[in-house]
Amino acid sequence: MISRRDFLQVSMAASALYGAGGFGNWARLAAQQALTQDQLLQFDTFGNVSLIHVTDIHAQLKPIWFREPSVNIGVGGNKGAVPHVTGADFRKLYGIDDGSPSAYALTCTDFASLAREYGKVGGLDRVATVINAIRADRPDAILLDGGDTWHGSMTCHKTAGQDMVNVMNALKPDAMTFHWEFTLGSARVQEIVQGLPFAALGQNIFDAEWDEPAELFKPYRFFERGGVKVAVIGQAFPYMPIANPGWMFPEYSFGIRDEHMQKMVDEVRGQGAELVVCLSHNGFDVDKKMAGIVTGIDVILSGHTHDALPEPVLVGETIIVASGSNGKFVSRVDLDVRDGRMMGFRHKLIPVFSDVIAPDPQVATLIDEQRAPYKAELEQVIGTTDDLLYRRGNFNGSWDDLICDALLSERDADIAMSPGVRWGPSLIPGDPITREDIWNVTSMSYGKAYRSEMTGEFIKVILEDVADNIFNPDPYYQQGGDMVRIGGMGYRIDIRKPQGSRISDMTLLGTGERIDPAKSYVVAGWASVNEGTEGPQIWDVVERHIARLGIVKLPENTSVTVTGA
Repeated sequence: MISRRDFLQVSMAASALYGAGGFGNWARLAAQQALTQDQLLQFDTFGNVSLIHVTDIHAQLKPIWFREPSVNIGVGGNKGAVPHVTGADFRKLYGIDDGSPSAYALTCTDFASLAREYGKVGGLDRVATVINAIRADRPDAILLDGGDTWHGSMTCHKTAGQDMVNVMNALKPDAMTFHWEFTLGSARVQEIVQGLPFAALGQNIFDAEWDEPAELFKPYRFFERGGVKVAVIGQAFPYMPIANPGWMFPEYSFGIRDEHMQKMVDEVRGQGAELVVCLSHNGFDVDKKMAGIVTGIDVILSGHTHDALPEPVLVGETIIVASGSNGKFVSRVDLDVRDGRMMGFRHKLIPVFSDVIAPDPQVATLIDEQRAPYKAELEQVIGTTDDLLYRRGNFNGSWDDLICDALLSERDADIAMSPGVRWGPSLIPGDPITREDIWNVTSMSYGKAYRSEMTGEFIKVILEDVADNIFNPDPYYQQGGDMVRIGGMGYRIDIRKPQGSRISDMTLLGTGERIDPAKSYVVAGWASVNEGTEGPQIWDVVERHIARLGIVKLPENTSVTVTGA
């Protein structure tokens, strides 16, 4: 007799065979002109329940360029496992042809030339078209938003998230969970959540004073779909007060809360749930560990670490789906649920090629309405880039190098620090750099660029602390970002070593002088979690720098030497 896990593995194989890693026919097409919307959306309807997943949109309403990482190092049990596979290794693993649409969508190699061939990705008017097509095929599909939605652009910042709320409401999600949303401040979050026409979920969002579940955020919501009782449990980002300013949302505490998650799974099962879905903003490796601890979850829809995987990952009897970021992909998962159990599934990671998928007219009009008051500001050209500007990768992105250069020059500093965040679209060589582009990589509610003195010893402590957040072999001690970006200084990192021993050979780039632990250095940075941070806004600092340069040309960044990977 075949076990349920074996049955699911057969289902995964069938999903992969359905179209070269679940992509459908588009994976093997040779040129952008050969792609059609019907091919991108083609799906053999399966089972009796459909899930639609989007996550980490980061307020990107319009089509963008978005390059996937070239470096994504896994540690411990996740070393060499997806999503910690990139470039040629990723293409080999999934059978992706060089130069194909899937190579462009899912890897970083030859990105600029493929971008010119295949065009931009995303745009919520195109996402709406994908969602509408799935609903036309499966009218009762459940649309779930994994969070990091009300954050990441000029219009989102200036409207305190209202532009994204208005557009997402038009897409009619059934539920969402949260992370960067809380950096709007708890009062604004409460105001928005109270008016949402769908469920705001987070089983791990607790009242900080009473250490009990927060009333505003329900742990789960039931849906009746295809004759199946479906429970969706929310899992907000667990490390909010560590990774983001806790003073902005002092009423709440978070955490992974495995025991409470197990209690919620048992509770919904006790109330007749036949399919249990976790809508998560943990990050992929954290979700993998949680899936091995908490029993009874059928599907985890993973967010936070921006991974895009063409096939789900199976942990025990739980499938984990990763749907990318910035509106670049939409995941569809069809499930066969019988006798109270998930017996099989089909999955497709749908790339939102903006030149192929037609915009939904109503949503396109709504998006333009949100942007209209700021249109002139958004479109103002500040400079031009001769280089590919991107973010993502454990150590350096050229956008971050540019931001560090701006901090060094505009704030007259010895060393610059830029946070290792993963949000922010790319630009290809020859692109104008608009004010909107600058905001897309700097927008946040605590973006002041500080200037302070730090000892060499303290700088090392910062680097060691961030390195442990990324390279601790236990996923529960990882927060899912990338290494803090450093300007004006180089260092060596051995990711195999324990906390406090990974960083060495810290030197000033200009002189080659070794960083003296006892000496003070002028450090400029931004995104401090400390209340009352003073300084100009980072987007103004970067704009001044780019305007002064006119044309951006960056040297190759060789300041970080990585060992142990």
